[in-house]
Amino acid sequence: MKKDFPWTRDEFREMTREAVAGYWVTRAGQQSAQMKRKVKDAGTRGAVTGGKHLNALSALVAKVILASGFDENDILFDNEIILPGYYRAQKKWDIVVARDGRLHAAIELKSQSGSFGNNQNNRIEEVLGLAHDFWTAYREKAFGLNRPWIGYAFLLEDSAKSRAPVKLKASPFPALPIFENTGYAERYRIACERLVLERDYDATSLILSKTGQNGRFEEPAEEHSLYQFCRCLYRRLKAEA
Repeated sequence: MKKDFPWTRDEFREMTREAVAGYWVTRAGQQSAQMKRKVKDAGTRGAVTGGKHLNALSALVAKVILASGFDENDILFDNEIILPGYYRAQKKWDIVVARDGRLHAAIELKSQSGSFGNNQNNRIEEVLGLAHDFWTAYREKAFGLNRPWIGYAFLLEDSAKSRAPVKLKASPFPALPIFENTGYAERYRIACERLVLERDYDATSLILSKTGQNGRFEEPAEEHSLYQFCRCLYRRLKAEA
C-alpha cells in the first residue's frame, strides 16, 4: 500500500539493498585507494576515513525528503551546514532539512564494521550525547519555536562476532537483565528501541549486513527498519512542506 508513503515495503526494501551494496562498494574502494597510497590506519579505519561510505544511504534518505515536497535546496549535507549546540558551539549533522530559516529535520547516519567491543560504548555515548545537546539547544530556542524531527540510522556489519553473546563483566552492580546473553547486534537493537522510547529521537533504524553479499541485509526489528524510519520522516515532512 502507498497511502502514506510513495513506495511499497518491497519496493523500498530493494532501494535499501542497493544503498547497502553501495556502502560496501565504497568502503572497499576506500581501503584499496589507501593501500595504493600506502596510508596506514589502525584496524578497518582506513575504510571510513574517506568520509563518503554512507553516501548511497544519504541519497536514499534525500529521495524520501524530495518525495515529501521539499526541494533540493532545502536538503543540506554535513559539508553545507552546522547546527548550534548547547554544550558545544556547533555540530555537523549528516542530513539537515531547512527552509526559510526553519529547521524541519536533522538526521545522523553511522556505521560500524569490526572492532565491536572497542566501539559500541563509544557509539552509544555519542548518539545519546548528540540528542541531549540538540534538545537542550532547542530548549534555549537555538532553532526557533517549531520542534524539529531528528533521526538516527545505523548500519552494522553482520558477522559471528557481532551476533555472539558477550559475557558481562563482574560488578557489585550487575547489568540490567535485558543485557544478559546478548551480543553487540542485539545491544544496538535495544539502544535503538530505547532511544525512541525515551524520546531522544523521533525514529531510529538498525540494518545488519554482511560483506560480499550484494547488499543483502537484515533488520532485527520491523519498527526500527529503514522503511519505517523513512515513513515516519516522510509523514512529518509531508505535513510541513
